[in-house]
Amino acid sequence: MSSATVGATILYTLDGSTPSASSASTFTYVAPFLVDSNLTVTAQATLANSGYAASPIVTVPFTPNITSGTLVWSDEFTNSTNANAQPNPHIWTYDTGNGGFGNRELENYCAWGSTASPCDATNPNAYEDTGGILHVVARSPSAGVYTSARMKTQGLFSFKYGRIEARMKLPESQGIWPAFWLLGNNITAVNWPACGELDVMEHINGSDPQNEGFDWVQGSVHGTGLNGGIQYHPAGFSAAAWHIYGMIWTKGKIQYYVDDPTNIYATFTPATQAGTWPFDSGPEFVILNLAVGGNWPGSPDTTTVFPSEIQVDYVKVYTN
Repeated sequence: MSSATVGATILYTLDGSTPSASSASTFTYVAPFLVDSNLTVTAQATLANSGYAASPIVTVPFTPNITSGTLVWSDEFTNSTNANAQPNPHIWTYDTGNGGFGNRELENYCAWGSTASPCDATNPNAYEDTGGILHVVARSPSAGVYTSARMKTQGLFSFKYGRIEARMKLPESQGIWPAFWLLGNNITAVNWPACGELDVMEHINGSDPQNEGFDWVQGSVHGTGLNGGIQYHPAGFSAAAWHIYGMIWTKGKIQYYVDDPTNIYATFTPATQAGTWPFDSGPEFVILNLAVGGNWPGSPDTTTVFPSEIQVDYVKVYTN
């Protein structure tokens, strides 16, 4: 959606109601979002404190009538060249820099093609190989210096409700923190954690001595006053092997699974979590990143392997 008026804000609803800044069912449009279910988008552009009247209300019904379980969006990292290639720039952009990202992380996040030191365009931190696998790579170009990538679909792709999954192989090394997660499009307006954070998969360090040495991944939810996380650690599980990590997102419920949608190991609802439930608000965008260090995993040590990498076969979204 767009407005010809520079600086205008577009408000919209998905339930057919009239947009209103005071309504809980009204969202501010900040990025394209996927429509994969029957709904009505009602939108209006406004220009605060300008003296101008709001635009006419535009209503568009969508009736795709898509069967439950249908694949409606994917990135399979197809690379038809004979060399490592850039991840699709129509889907992925990047967070960059070394600001710690609220976790005291140690890496410098680098975008594709960045030559800003210590980034190295000849050794990218995110690339698609010729076999159709995405690599997100943490490197240590010199002692105590780390580079990595934090890819995101912010401003390019988002969705609300559905099933999302990624087939991934994870690194296991001290101070290494891979994650596959989502943030609300409204983070530019309400900040974190009010925007809502959905962690489909997080993993630190490899086998965790605090958990009796078993390997594990974790699914979590975060909002204002709301924090919940549950680990997945069946006998013989190895995050270093290929696994599918997925989330089923329906109204009032978040569920996480590994390898099969029927293998649900964590369920979160407003009734089970204290705090403000933000996940029935607007759409969320996708993030894939590989952090180095930080409050949770701690710092790398002499055992840490560089380069370490996440490998991703695909990211897919299905209808509920």
